[in-house]
Amino acid sequence: MTAELALGTYRCRAIPEAAARAAASGAQWIDTAPNYAAGRAQDVLAPVLATHPSLRVSTKAGYFTAATGTDAVNAGVLTADQAMTGHGLAPDYVRWQISRNREQLGRERLDLVLLHNPERAHPGDRLALHPAMRDAFVILEEEVAAGNVAGYGIATWAGLEEEAFTVGELLALAAAAAGGPEHHLVAVQMPVSLVMMTPIVQALEGRGPLPVAADAGLRVMASAPLHGGELPGMADQELADLIQPGLTPAQACLLTVASCPGVTDVLIAASSTPHWRDAADAVAQPYLTAAKLREITHVLASP
Repeated sequence: MTAELALGTYRCRAIPEAAARAAASGAQWIDTAPNYAAGRAQDVLAPVLATHPSLRVSTKAGYFTAATGTDAVNAGVLTADQAMTGHGLAPDYVRWQISRNREQLGRERLDLVLLHNPERAHPGDRLALHPAMRDAFVILEEEVAAGNVAGYGIATWAGLEEEAFTVGELLALAAAAAGGPEHHLVAVQMPVSLVMMTPIVQALEGRGPLPVAADAGLRVMASAPLHGGELPGMADQELADLIQPGLTPAQACLLTVASCPGVTDVLIAASSTPHWRDAADAVAQPYLTAAKLREITHVLASP
């Protein structure tokens, strides 16, 4: 398995320019959301996607800006109280947001739609959360059947770590939504880094979300591999040399995430050609062995 680099637009500056550079550098995926860049991300991405029709795009439904919330209320898909929360999984809203995403991105068919931090809908209440996610999955299955969406999944920050749901439960909810095992849940996006390294540690022990996702053939998009750009400043050259001599701290951190069993895509917010080149050089290195990954995690876990 070889992990691919993808452009994540959450913290990306100059999104159109960064997307064009990503496409020119061989990136296969652009990841965005209707609330990124104060709600402007999808509109500004549309011309780049039109120029690069083979570039795949993943977007989301869940978080929305105040302006989008107002539009959703006016469209009758959210109540005023629901709009005040800035997040929703209501079926009518999910259907409406998918249509809006298609329009903003200029794509008749979206490659991937992710429920955005679904755990936010019912914090700490699995009994309420799971039916809400299943109902949203029903809409996503309908959108796949209509040809508007190729596949769907979830993008989470803490839902898997806090066990609001497991990958196995997500697969079961998707099967329930589809009325059988032939569902279209195909991806999970989650943070994997040397700061949030629990998934790496678990994967090396054969447990946690990554092995289950890999066994199910799911795409795993590792978000925040540099912890929002903070990690290169936290990691020194000594750690980089432990990981792979000759790499910068940022490159070493990216190689570690790309080497994690189960990870298929590494989302980065590189906005310049040199940054893309450095990242590409990092993931082109021979992947770290399980023994090396264990050594790194043990060093970082030591007091």
